[in-house]
Amino acid sequence: MDWRTVTFDWNRARAFLVTAEEGSFSAAARALDMTQPTLSRQVAGLEEELGVTLFARVGTRLALTEAGLSLLEHVRPMGQAAAQVSLAAAGSSVLIEGPVRVTASEATCAYVLPPVVAALRVEHPGITVELVASIALQDLHRREADIAVRSVKPTHPDLFARRVRDTKAGLFASRAYVERVGPLDRFEDATRAEFLNLNHGTAVCDGLAQAGLPVTPAQFPTVAANQLVYWALCRGGAGVGVMIVEVGEADPDVVRVFPAFDMSLPAWMVCHRELRTSRRLRIVWDRLVEVLA
Repeated sequence: MDWRTVTFDWNRARAFLVTAEEGSFSAAARALDMTQPTLSRQVAGLEEELGVTLFARVGTRLALTEAGLSLLEHVRPMGQAAAQVSLAAAGSSVLIEGPVRVTASEATCAYVLPPVVAALRVEHPGITVELVASIALQDLHRREADIAVRSVKPTHPDLFARRVRDTKAGLFASRAYVERVGPLDRFEDATRAEFLNLNHGTAVCDGLAQAGLPVTPAQFPTVAANQLVYWALCRGGAGVGVMIVEVGEADPDVVRVFPAFDMSLPAWMVCHRELRTSRRLRIVWDRLVEVLA
């Protein structure tokens, strides 16, 4: 192969690919951590190099042209290959320094993981830990995170998973709330209580009903999309909330209600198989397993 004839600029192709996937220059610029003018120039340079128009503006979003759709079929595998190269390079690293991104729920990041991060900073100051606090599943293949703590076992063969424990969850309310509505000890007491909903939908209500509490959707008038806000509402007396037992029982501002209610959620540690050969990731992985297990 005559490599001198290959003048294709991967940076421009990457700018095009991310813009196509994100739908706008501003979103793509944020994803690539660059300025929007820089990204726009890269895409424009690719269009000039190829002599085609890749995007057409439709309202506030960008739509791929026929040429853009055709090019995307070739560039997308290049992006996947680049991600695999990045994974392989990170996996072969022997330096005990560099970033490690860990994703877990907001409650786990706020109440369980801080001592782990503090200990790692003392023992391995070259490792920088970023916590991605979200109940949404981050894509480990696209390096949205290196290590994930999840309540569901992944099915992709490239992901390595270890079940570290079963997390116990219970129902809690502030002392002031219990004083206002009366004791909440028996399941039948649930008919005079209000409960907090995490995100819209009926998942919490359905789960409590399946456990035997006589609750209806009308008893979930307050909704939070974030676990920390959800817990703050519970501590503030807005209603009864679900929380992992180790967090709820350590909080002096709340009491456990409906003590017979006991929910168990599995906790899985997950990472990409190629990343397990990285020393810094293995150090963080082992410390997390030690604490969570």
